[in-house]
Amino acid sequence: MPITRRFLPRALAVAALVFTLPSSLTGQAPGVLRVRIVMSDADGAPRPAPRYALLLSDDPPTAEPRRIMTARDGTVDVKLRPGSYSVESDKPLTFLGRRYQWLKMVDIVAGRDTILELTAANADVTDLAPSEATPGAAPESDTGFLLQQWWNSVVGIWTASTHASGFLIDARGLVATNQRGIGAATSAEVQLTRDKKVAARVLAVDAGRDVAILQIDPAAVADLRPVPLACPPTGKPPDEGAEVFTIGEPLLGEKEMASGAVRRLEPKAIVADLVLASGSAGGPVFSAAGAVVGLTSFVVDPEDTRQRQRDWRVVRVDEVCAALAPAEQALKAGQPPGGTLLPVEPTRPFPVDALEASLERRFGGLEPYTLSSANFDIVLLTPPVVYHELRAPTTVPHTTSKETRAPTAELSFMRRRMDFGAWSDYVSEIWPALLIRVTPRFVEGFWQKVGRIAAETQGVGLPQFKHYKSGFVRLRALCGDVEVTPIHPFELETQVSERATIDEGLYMFEPGALGPHCGTVTLVLHSETGPPDGDRRVVDPKMLEQIWQDFEPYRKATAGAAR
Repeated sequence: MPITRRFLPRALAVAALVFTLPSSLTGQAPGVLRVRIVMSDADGAPRPAPRYALLLSDDPPTAEPRRIMTARDGTVDVKLRPGSYSVESDKPLTFLGRRYQWLKMVDIVAGRDTILELTAANADVTDLAPSEATPGAAPESDTGFLLQQWWNSVVGIWTASTHASGFLIDARGLVATNQRGIGAATSAEVQLTRDKKVAARVLAVDAGRDVAILQIDPAAVADLRPVPLACPPTGKPPDEGAEVFTIGEPLLGEKEMASGAVRRLEPKAIVADLVLASGSAGGPVFSAAGAVVGLTSFVVDPEDTRQRQRDWRVVRVDEVCAALAPAEQALKAGQPPGGTLLPVEPTRPFPVDALEASLERRFGGLEPYTLSSANFDIVLLTPPVVYHELRAPTTVPHTTSKETRAPTAELSFMRRRMDFGAWSDYVSEIWPALLIRVTPRFVEGFWQKVGRIAAETQGVGLPQFKHYKSGFVRLRALCGDVEVTPIHPFELETQVSERATIDEGLYMFEPGALGPHCGTVTLVLHSETGPPDGDRRVVDPKMLEQIWQDFEPYRKATAGAAR
């Protein structure tokens, strides 16, 4: 029989209630409630229940319930003050044609973990009536179960200036994403797993439809199932108010599933109130029945620097299908890129205690490593330097004189040296990697200098008329004579005035890629107007040794973990 609810009216927003009162107010350490929901399929294999909502209340209830949701593995942990609590299904869980719901009481003990296993054996179970089934849905119509089969088919896509999600749509290595996530790039990198990234070529881009089709080595995805597009689409778009689901690979953090309701239908798009993490647009969008209805599109909110917002645009599946025709033509004109694995971010973090120690030991002297070439200023950033720069206060010289205020672009850039635009949040993770930032030099031209000196002879004081040299194009790093492939070859477009921007480079290398073992480390910088073979700059051996020593705590931690 159905569970009778005996709680106060529910609040869908997650609120901080009495469950998380500070221990200083209660006099007791909190405990942790660990909930796990696992079902069994027809063969007896375990099936965790992802994104399933539960309502948590103290007993007797003194406030509105708190809504908690399981992760992909069917688990959720909640820190609670000691006491008695009730855990209830927000709505029934549908699995293999039956509905399951739970109402359980738990006691939380100070400083201890309490385990609550929710299974078919301890649930209230009812059969799903035919009239209640979702049209076209599989027997286990809870979408969280349906979408697990496509989890690994959703990938991350990197270009020099963007990060997006994509999804495999064909065993030949075809990947679909939104065009805004690719921009003008003709190549990209596709991250299949945490430690597997391969090159991709852009087969087709359609800005009008906001769709891009890429290709990677088919052998790299031989073990993945393509997400079926059903081209041409056979069903109608979801109705207003219908729930839709998406899987995305954000710039930071783990792959995630999000859901929302359709706000309105447009000729080429669906507007839904999804909430997506930064850099995750481009993933597939599914109906509650598990059919692909489109892909998420970049929507930039100028007031939301982290790009978390409501009402995202979903490119309809028929638009994705239409973009496949030119991609098929491009397939015939070239070969897929090789499947050589590319460098990825180290999985082990830099030891925080070592970062703190370096901050104390070198306080006041922990500056970025700098050098310059004919056209560029170069900054080399190790994890301790990044850690120091992100935490050190910025001191801006105070001035009121027009003569001293005018030539401030160079100073302004130095104050912004840790501003990495769209990659700022990414860099703030303090990756155990070497970052090299390349910025066009800010110089005074010869004739501008002559004119300024001539004016001074007439008693007219003018500020220096400086400008940036040629824009950055590409960096090559040589360890001895061997070119080193970066983890990421980022590009930065930096605003330096109301009307001017400059192109910079931000390259990320593995911690052991460049060091004294190379003998000589050479940076080759290519610019828009420089020599074809680039502007070469050798890193001073003493500087290289200091950079290498900055990574010593990481090497020790990694070696210790390997033993």
